[in-house]
Amino acid sequence: SAAALLILAAALAVALALALLPRAPVKRFCTAPNNQTGFLCDDRVTCVPASWVCDRVSNCRNGEDEQEQLCGDLPHSLPGHLVFHCSNPRFWVYADLRCNGRNDCGDCSDESGSLAACPPCGWGWWSCSPVHYEFCSCVPRSLCQDGIQHCLGWSDEFIC
Repeated sequence: SAAALLILAAALAVALALALLPRAPVKRFCTAPNNQTGFLCDDRVTCVPASWVCDRVSNCRNGEDEQEQLCGDLPHSLPGHLVFHCSNPRFWVYADLRCNGRNDCGDCSDESGSLAACPPCGWGWWSCSPVHYEFCSCVPRSLCQDGIQHCLGWSDEFIC
């Protein structure tokens, strides 16, 4: 009886010691379904697109993508891989918005230049100098020949 009590006490001590050991931080980087930078949930399976983190909608089973520790002081509280800093240091965007064809920074620094390192326009885009600031150097081909000038030289209406 005393031996069984001693074994039970030892087992409890080991369990308590293991619970108090510091855990290795969870690696949060992953590639989201849209082939962009993502946030790995605690289940280590679900990968949430970066721009879904701290959007007030829980996308991880345990809500870790909306926790105060992560979302308390944006963008400083976010893991670095989720943030793209625009050329204007006052502005930032989520990393998955970089190279998406839209001018999310307001100065096209998320779409062009050495910071963004974006590939040339993809197959669904037309390369030009746009008039509308929503786009930077590429406009969606769906806007070609729609009767509205999107490129400075009207190439989206006559050549595209």
